[in-house]
Amino acid sequence: MAAYGLYTHIASNKFRSMVLLAGLFVLIYVLVYAGALIAEVMINSDASVDYYLMAALRDLMTAFPYATGAAALWIVIAYFFHQNMIDAVTGGEDVTRQQQPRLYNLLENLCISRGIPMPKLKVMESPALNAFATGLNRRQYAVTVTTGLLKTLNDQEIEAVLGHELTHIRNGDVQLMVVAVIIAGVVGFFGELFFRTFTNLSWSSGGGGWSSSSSSSSSSSSSDRDSKGSGGGAIIVVIIAVALIVLAWLLSQIVKLALSRSREFLADAGSVELTKNPDAMISALRKIENRGELPGATSAVMELCVDNPREGFADLFATHPSVQSRVDALVKFAGGHDPGPLALPSTTRQSSPAPKVSLHHLCPRVPGAARPNPPAPPALGPKGLGAGIAEKFWDIPTPFSGR
Repeated sequence: MAAYGLYTHIASNKFRSMVLLAGLFVLIYVLVYAGALIAEVMINSDASVDYYLMAALRDLMTAFPYATGAAALWIVIAYFFHQNMIDAVTGGEDVTRQQQPRLYNLLENLCISRGIPMPKLKVMESPALNAFATGLNRRQYAVTVTTGLLKTLNDQEIEAVLGHELTHIRNGDVQLMVVAVIIAGVVGFFGELFFRTFTNLSWSSGGGGWSSSSSSSSSSSSSDRDSKGSGGGAIIVVIIAVALIVLAWLLSQIVKLALSRSREFLADAGSVELTKNPDAMISALRKIENRGELPGATSAVMELCVDNPREGFADLFATHPSVQSRVDALVKFAGGHDPGPLALPSTTRQSSPAPKVSLHHLCPRVPGAARPNPPAPPALGPKGLGAGIAEKFWDIPTPFSGR
């Protein structure tokens, strides 16, 4: 991590964003070709494999401008409305300084100290401990935090989380992840569309062919050789089409996996650079650990978060490195101290009862004398700040109230 240049990482993210956008068009063309193969089988089930492949290629050339326009339209829609889509899923709402002065001031101080443009600030109602950044340009950048995070973390820890998200924005990770989400979304949409078409086709085939038109055009006097040849060719082409759809989907998932892990280490390091407090980042990670699940969020949103508890098979498809590995990196390279996994209290600070205060602990006991009942609280003068203050002024902490 220490040997990897920050500016190299930013430049690499910008280059990969352009490559991924170009790759989106390639995946669209692959899906269109697969759909053309299925369409040719539905139209004519008596042809050979070579005929289907060439006919589908001609269909792709015909549909090329329409497919390109559809992909470009998808990118435009995602560019302008992706934040609205995310807010619709998570319920995030814009907040102002008057609504969240504590959170707003922490974010503003970080931005001013490093000359970073102030992103929009959003809060979503959720007991989960998590946060994420979104946006494709300076006018769209936004940082969203959960109410659970605000209630559980102290100011230093919240500042560390905000520094983590600001680093994602500065490093270009946010743009790259949004592009990856766009690719996964469009490929998943068309893939599901083709699979539904194929499922309906297979149910309507009735065993005699791959389309309704083939059953009416084929006569009962066809030879076994012709039926076997035509049916075999159609089956092979459909298998090729399904394989292409699966391949496109796998490539869209591999894109996200290729973006995942190093960006989190660099964002943690960037947070320490902004706050100069590695212990706060470590403590925040320990409190967030396994407590960041957003039930209503899609997997695409979870991939943007500080921590994604949704692990893949044998950690192979996990989009984030483990909290332990991130903490180990901060301890090794930033000199932080690891308190180990933290157990959060079951109740919040506001709901916990105040400890009882007894005057017996304030006055020394005379040997052999009976302990009298505590007198009524005396009138408080300027020098009479004692345990009785907790009974009259509950909002003022004292050394004896435990608050």
